[in-house]
Amino acid sequence: MSGTKDFSTTRRDLLQAAAAAGAGAALFGSMGINPALAAEVGRSEKPLKAAFSNAGLQATWCAQGKQAAEFWGKLFNVEVTWFDGQLDAVKQRAAIDNMASQKWDFVAIQAFGIGTLTQPVQKMIDAGTPVIDMDTLIAPLDQINVHSFLAPDNEFMGASVTQALCNAMGGKGKIIMTQGALGHTGAQGRAKGFNTVVKQFPNIEVLDTQPADWDVSKTARLWETYLTKYPQIDAAFFHNDDMALAAANIMKARNRTNILIGGVDAMPPAIQAVSEGRMFATVRNPSCRIHGGAIIAGVSAVVGGEKSGQGIPKNVVTDGPVVTKANAAGMQWMQDHFLI
Repeated sequence: MSGTKDFSTTRRDLLQAAAAAGAGAALFGSMGINPALAAEVGRSEKPLKAAFSNAGLQATWCAQGKQAAEFWGKLFNVEVTWFDGQLDAVKQRAAIDNMASQKWDFVAIQAFGIGTLTQPVQKMIDAGTPVIDMDTLIAPLDQINVHSFLAPDNEFMGASVTQALCNAMGGKGKIIMTQGALGHTGAQGRAKGFNTVVKQFPNIEVLDTQPADWDVSKTARLWETYLTKYPQIDAAFFHNDDMALAAANIMKARNRTNILIGGVDAMPPAIQAVSEGRMFATVRNPSCRIHGGAIIAGVSAVVGGEKSGQGIPKNVVTDGPVVTKANAAGMQWMQDHFLI
């Protein structure tokens, strides 16, 4: 019986390793990395300990990222400990200081704001811990030696949704941009994309560009003011879907549902809103690809000895598409399985 048990255990382990390697190859391939690299990354024989933090779990994008990290962590035998940023730079700094006081096989962080976490992150890097930067810069890449930076092209995302809105407006009218946190490099890129496109339309007036810091309550207050102040608003671009949908509720309550709404992230509620016509467009910021990719990057560094800038590029672009009614169902399926 012992021989049968050993064989069964070995076979199960091999199947788990093959599944993990195959999943890694699929995810790496989707990020534009040679799947052959991922084939060398198998499920770790011993449990690895990883620490993760993103801007704040109040944001649905961040909450989905946590689920994706834990899903991919189970595949690769990684125990994920979470340090919530709470959408507050001071609170996230305290959490990362705590993280830096402990020992981890690797860590992955999305900073609430650039430059706010440099000191504790540098402490972990100096200790030899691979640090994967997610979605927004912890610090400029020439100033901090992170293992890799996994992020979408935020300027592309801002520009693509803004272009769709401007086209739908017929190149004329009034638009508002509601920004995320101004210190967030992703928000900075989205604003740059917005401004680049709007400048091409001299007959489109930008009424306001105040930040709401990813906060749906602050967004609602801003839009109560806007709807009172501006009798004509033709379109609105929001730096994430949570803010877009919060404002949409205010618009509905004030009977201003003629405003074209564009967002970023393509989270499930926004995909549904696009399908139903309550939102005009959104673009996928691939939370699952970024957080799952961070798991694989960490495992490949620890188990496979992959080197920063050699086995994995310093900057991995993780773009997702603009979401329309035509591709909404497929995008939802991909998210359900933590693939994008």
